[in-house]
Formats: sequence, C-alpha cells, structure tokens
Amino acid sequence: MIKKVKVEQLGPGMFIHDFNCGWIKHPFLSNSIKIADEKTIEKIIDYGIREVYIDTDKGNDVAGAPTEEEVSREIQAQLNKVVEPEINDRDVVPVQEEIARAKEIKKEALQTVRDLMEDVRFGKQIKMEKVNHITEKMVDSILRNKGALTSLSRIKQADEYTFMHSISVGVLMIAFGRSLGFDYKLIKALGAGGLLHDIGKIKVPAGILAKTTQLSEDEFVSAKEHVKHSRVILEHTRDVNETSVLMAIHHHERMDGSGYPGKLKGDEISKFGQMSAIADVYDAMTSKRCYQRKFEPTEVLKKLFEWSRFYSNELVQQFIRCVGIYPVGSLVRLESGLLGVVLNLGEKSLLHPVVRIVYNTKKEKYISPYDIDLAQNNEDSVASSELPDKWNITPGAYL
Repeated sequence: MIKKVKVEQLGPGMFIHDFNCGWIKHPFLSNSIKIADEKTIEKIIDYGIREVYIDTDKGNDVAGAPTEEEVSREIQAQLNKVVEPEINDRDVVPVQEEIARAKEIKKEALQTVRDLMEDVRFGKQIKMEKVNHITEKMVDSILRNKGALTSLSRIKQADEYTFMHSISVGVLMIAFGRSLGFDYKLIKALGAGGLLHDIGKIKVPAGILAKTTQLSEDEFVSAKEHVKHSRVILEHTRDVNETSVLMAIHHHERMDGSGYPGKLKGDEISKFGQMSAIADVYDAMTSKRCYQRKFEPTEVLKKLFEWSRFYSNELVQQFIRCVGIYPVGSLVRLESGLLGVVLNLGEKSLLHPVVRIVYNTKKEKYISPYDIDLAQNNEDSVASSELPDKWNITPGAYL
C-alpha cells in the first residue's frame, strides 16, 4: 500500500515510493529507495523535502498515515470546489473555427523561437520585433478561443521540446493573463516572456540538456545557470518589457524560499514570476521527457495543489479555472465507459465540459464521433482523465 508521510515520520527499513518533490533535485539515483539508516533521512531533510510516499508492501509502515487514494480524493474534492463557480471568461468563437488558424500560428511560433535561439547562439541581438509579431498573433488567437492554441501547444516532438516548451509557457501565460482580466499590453508582455523565459538555456552545454539520466551535482549547477544567462541576455536586449524579464529570472523561485537562483520567498517573487512558475511546471509535467513520463493534466493540477508551499495558492486556483480541470484537447472517460475529447470547458461548470465521444471501452472499439454537453446530460459525467497514448487516440484529430 502507498501512503503519504512527513519526513519526520521516516525511519530505517521504510521504502520510499516517491520523493514527491516535483522540481527539486534529490541526491539519490532513483526516485524509489529503501531507507538504510538515519543518515539517509538527514540527506532527504537537507534537500528540503518535507513529505514523501512510502510503499508499505516493500518496507515498514506508519500507522494512521493517509493512503495515496485518500490523499487523491481529498485533493480532488478541493479541486471540485475551486471550479464550482460559474466561469465568466467566455470564448468568442468555437474551437473548431479557431483550430486551423492556431495550427499556422504554432508553426510560425516554432520557427521564430528556433531563430531566436540561433541568434543568441551566435552572439546576435534578439530582435524584439520578431517576438512581438508572433506574440500578437498568439494573443489574438487566445482572445478568440483559449482552447485551440493551448491544446495544440501540448503536442510536442521529442527533438523540439526546448522550443515548444517556450511556446507552451507563452500560450499558458497569455491564457492566464486573459483569465485574470489583464489588458492587452500586459497579456502581450506575458506571452513574450513565455517565449523568452528559457532563452539562457542556449548557453548551457547541449549534453546536459539532452542527458537522459540524473544530472551530477556539477551538471545540475550548470543547468541552473540558465536563469542567470537569461538575465544577462535580456538585460542587453532592446525594447524588452520588464514583465518578460521578471518571468525569466523568477520562474524557478518558490514561495517557501527553496527555489533558485535567489532563494526568494513569498512577495519577494514578482507576481509574474509566480505565475510563470506555475505555467512552467504545468507544461513540463504534462510533456513526455526522456527521463520522465507524461502526466495527464488533472494529475498535475492535483500536484500543484499538493505542493502548496511552493506556489501561490490564489494563483494556482486561478490557473486551474483558466486551463480547466479537464482542458480542451484532453481525453476523459465517462461513467458510462465512453471516452471523449474535451471540446470546450462548459458554459456552466468546468466539471461538465462538452466532449466529443470517440471510443467505447466496454465494447473496446472506436465509434462514429458525436458530441455531448455534460451540463445538459444528467445521465453521464466525467469519471477520470485518461492518457491518450494508452488508448491510441490522437485528440487533436477530433478538434
């Protein structure tokens, strides 16, 4: 059985199933280890880890500790409360009308980010007119329909992750800004900041960024230097908005002071840095990496809730209401056993999206697609989120 325990409850003979530390690097070669002695526990504490999951079938138990299922149910209940109120952030056009334009914008954005990285690699100045041009297109698309571009940005090829991650963070920040009611100029700065937030990675040795195993201490130090590289690059870039700079230098800071490079706490971190920290980790965890499996969006939103000491609780709640507990383009299983692709977040509640039914799990077969508005259908509801790869379904093909 998997249980969640505080590090103070750990003892020799326990088996750690998951360090539950998200972005934090821990000093062990595996994410699952048997605790040999007190020194092992001291190491865990030294790295700022406060709670872990243990496997009681492989090691000693902690009486009374909540099970993984109990923790998940509690967090799900909290998520449901967050998304209960009616959403006033409405799209202007349906996703089907925006998707073709969004595909062209994604293609142009990918080439723009590639060009930016190459310019920096060869010591050239970043051309902000290029950044602003594509950012305006991204903003206009998301103001028309939030789901089209955000769903497409989750689709990444392994060899283009660094570029697409920058685009995805930009897209998420634009959507975030829209949901918070920011004006056009600020939303545009947030989008540009997303495109540029990891620009300093071009100065990190490629072998480190592409490594498929755990980084050594020296390699991890080198990787973290990308934030300082970004700061230098952007401070020497003409016409870059200060908001974009703050996103780049603060997106790895954490509310409890455990982040980097400045170990800033709470309001020492700019609001835009706090927002980009959420968008950055959300996109990273919902993407397949050579060293990490892809998590489905709802699972990541639960983790953001669970890691409340790292992120602004108020902004996490707003982000959840922004992307939706079941984001557009995600795959969900209904109580009836049907699988559907989310088309939009629903008019009345984020718990009742409009879905396009594509597969019957009970009959184990694909079916002719048809749409269900779960807000109007009292006979069915979402049972869970699903990973498309598990069912060999390509959600984008149904949008």
